[in-house]
Amino acid sequence: MKSDIILAGVGGQGILSIAATIGMAALHNDLHIKQAEVHGMSQRGGAVQSNLRISSNPIASDLIPEASANLILSVEPMESLRYLPYLAEDGWLVTNSNPYRNIPDYPDMEVLEKQIASHPNNVLLDADSIASDLGSKKVSNMVILGAATPFIEIPYEHFEIGIREIFGRKGNQIVQMNLEALRRGKEFSEGRGKAG
Repeated sequence: MKSDIILAGVGGQGILSIAATIGMAALHNDLHIKQAEVHGMSQRGGAVQSNLRISSNPIASDLIPEASANLILSVEPMESLRYLPYLAEDGWLVTNSNPYRNIPDYPDMEVLEKQIASHPNNVLLDADSIASDLGSKKVSNMVILGAATPFIEIPYEHFEIGIREIFGRKGNQIVQMNLEALRRGKEFSEGRGKAG
């Protein structure tokens, strides 16, 4: 098993929580994991990116070469496209459809959606809306992670374990909201026939 994942988004959108949850899931599955530091302006509003490599064998480098990532998991649509050169031909692009307009000349969403749709393996979902239905936009990152779980070779229940460990100290209500966000994202991907 080998999975190379690029995490992309904007500071304050929960990239670190996604990485920690995947990391816990990998450890509970007895897998090796290496993560490059989050690069970029990690304060709210700045672009952030991280390489996450998971394997059943030891991993030499924490950096993902171009054209070899199995998955781009992004909480922001423009940021997802920034890393397309790293995505393998059969890799998956999973991204939120809600823009974080942190620059004055942010591209038109129709243009971004066309570029995302031009990749044969894509899941574009309104994670913010799903999260709002659950009571907090803060869990939109877990909706995106849930949508990506069918494309990561780790049993789904291990992601649930990861959420319980990462968010446990915040109380059961927060844990349950994040678990439900994860489930809703997974159901979105599977409902579109993307996990086949």
